[in-house]
Amino acid sequence: MQSNTPLLLTDEQMRSFITNGCLILKTDFPREFHESLVEQLNTVYTEEGNPGNNLLPRIRELRKVFDHPVVTGALTSVLGPNYMMHAHRHGHFNASSVAGGWHKDSYWGYKRMRNHHPQWAMIMYFPQDTPVELGPTGVLPGTQNYESRTFEGNEPEGEVLASGEAGTFALIHYDIWHRSTPNVLGQPRYMLKFEFMRTELPLSPSWNNQESEWRKPEALQLPIAQHDLMWEETWNWLSGQVGSIANTVSSDSQRIAELSAGLSRFEPDAINAAYELAASGESGVDALLQAIHSEDKNVSRLAAYGLSVAGSDAVSGLVAALAAVENEAAEANAEEIIANAVFALGELRGLASEAVPALVNLMQHPSETIRCAVVDALGLMEAGHDQVVACLGDALRDESAQVRFMSSLALSRLGASAEAAIPQLESALDDENRYVRAHAAESLRYVGTERAKDTLIKFLLNARWCPTTTAKNAFYP
Repeated sequence: MQSNTPLLLTDEQMRSFITNGCLILKTDFPREFHESLVEQLNTVYTEEGNPGNNLLPRIRELRKVFDHPVVTGALTSVLGPNYMMHAHRHGHFNASSVAGGWHKDSYWGYKRMRNHHPQWAMIMYFPQDTPVELGPTGVLPGTQNYESRTFEGNEPEGEVLASGEAGTFALIHYDIWHRSTPNVLGQPRYMLKFEFMRTELPLSPSWNNQESEWRKPEALQLPIAQHDLMWEETWNWLSGQVGSIANTVSSDSQRIAELSAGLSRFEPDAINAAYELAASGESGVDALLQAIHSEDKNVSRLAAYGLSVAGSDAVSGLVAALAAVENEAAEANAEEIIANAVFALGELRGLASEAVPALVNLMQHPSETIRCAVVDALGLMEAGHDQVVACLGDALRDESAQVRFMSSLALSRLGASAEAAIPQLESALDDENRYVRAHAAESLRYVGTERAKDTLIKFLLNARWCPTTTAKNAFYP
């Protein structure tokens, strides 16, 4: 009998995920299991079309995939225990001989800063044998931290294909560049995509950690650039350290000036400049605080990434930046600057607890983008929970559906300390937006008090959906 104990990733696998942003893994279900999955998928897609977000209840046996120890171990290693399966999922059907376009998945219409730290991940599961000729998903390693298509106009080198026997899956950083590849066989190819979110910030390694110090993996698949400081910082962050690279690099004024100029260059090089500035003490932080006000939106964004790992030295300057930008309405990209500063404060977690009042005040801002960034950041704070919970509960009534569903996700990160928001979460179960409803239900699960569980059970019973009831099989057997 197969054990349900998660099969955690090794240090080498985690190093590979941090650098490459992807791992190709495989479950060990019997072939009959996958043959049954494919048969059911063929029937559903032929008779009913794509089930969309109802993929999991419609294909009942599919739930076993996400209880498999290789899957649970991989997700626990990258996202920590108590990760959340997001309400959005999709079965991708590929019978095209033409490759799909390179892309990053969106946040369901929400324009947000993408995370360098593993806050989100995806599983792309292949229930049939998927040779290269059947058009597996292609992933470009190392591109999870790039906003731009640095390879645009050229066919990129180093593409990794999620090719293999039935049960193969790609575990990918949510923000990595990927595409479908040509299916030259013309036979049905399914890829079942599920999204997952971290609900607990790391306090210690959640993988099978044996070595405390960072080192690069032996199998480094990088077509574009190396990011030694960023990788080391991510490894440390996953081990529970915040601001670990602060004040670790000695830089003189000339080097600071060179790095500041580098923020406007080729994105992979600019990322390295931002992280080196973050490690360069007070002078580096000051340079990043100046750069976050840049008229160049990319420079401002990259400065925010640097400030997000610069430790406590960055906090007061970021809080001051919020007020300064608000008072300078003439600043062309004030909205982006505020959102970038909010992002950096959220990533600094408990180090930025003094920012909670300023963040709460920003919920009065007319910009939907800023309010979304604020509720996201508040869910990462490790202090001021009474004020945070009250603010996030109020945000569940925001006029913007995006603010509402990000607020309910943020509350799920707070666990039982979010109990005071249960009345607002109960109301959110009747929201017109499917993701607000779904996230409110998830939040109630993570709050976990008796009232939360009673409310959740009633909601789920009322919303029960029978996976075998179809137009052809309405009642019997």
